[in-house]
Amino acid sequence: METKTNPYISFVLPAYNEELAVGHSIRQVREVMQKLPLLRYEIIVVDDNSTDKTGEIATKENVTVIRRTVNGGSGASRKTGIRVAQGELIAMFDVDGSYDISRLPEMISFFPEYDQVNGARTKEMGTMKILRTPAKWFLRKFASYLAKTKIPDLNTGFKIFKRDIMLRYMWVIPDGFSCVTTMTLAFLCNGYRVKYVSTEYYNRIGKSKFHPIKDTLKYFSTIIRLVLFFAPMRVFGQLSFIFFIVGSFLSTQHKILLNYVKTSDVIILILAVQLFALGLLAELIVATKRS
Repeated sequence: METKTNPYISFVLPAYNEELAVGHSIRQVREVMQKLPLLRYEIIVVDDNSTDKTGEIATKENVTVIRRTVNGGSGASRKTGIRVAQGELIAMFDVDGSYDISRLPEMISFFPEYDQVNGARTKEMGTMKILRTPAKWFLRKFASYLAKTKIPDLNTGFKIFKRDIMLRYMWVIPDGFSCVTTMTLAFLCNGYRVKYVSTEYYNRIGKSKFHPIKDTLKYFSTIIRLVLFFAPMRVFGQLSFIFFIVGSFLSTQHKILLNYVKTSDVIILILAVQLFALGLLAELIVATKRS
């Protein structure tokens, strides 16, 4: 899809117990969009069954408020908002005051050339930085390797994308925090054009719901799952190559030193062949789904 010169933009704002920040975030969007008078937009706040006054405050701001009856997580809220949105472009960010919303005009300007534009944070401001920073660095590098492209910020929640493309991958988006990682990798692994814009990152308003250890493990499993879904040979091919090299080295060494090849060497080589065959089969299945 190529968007129009003046696309209709839907702001999907997931919110769970954000009574201190939701009103401020809505007003921020309006202030920024006043500078872009030619663009039509709507604001959708998805209240994820909050126990505070998040929904009431958002309603007073005269925006569309969707109240979920069950707390499903950040991803569940985003998916709910995407499905009801009317815009050609979906813009979203965490409703906690942590993102620099003034970057919106620049991000919007990259459409329709790009399919997704992300706000890449320049620093880490979350809780437990001693755990989050190295974990995020490792996951970002691992994802960049698998996706074969540099990813400056893997799990930014500040992004704009073409709605019709995202709708194709709703089935793979999880309900939790790793949803934004999934949205990024779904586009990258399927050859869509993804852009990053550097943005400031501030201390959030209110209390964070992020669980460093549990959510980091979810991020890692999400990356593996997505690559298996969209580019399985990037996993199976590499594993097959590693086992083949190890098996070849051991069998050659044992043949020279012992004059025979151990059963374990043969098993490793067979495993390498099986992994490669499994990767080819998975690629065939992926290709069939794309056609």
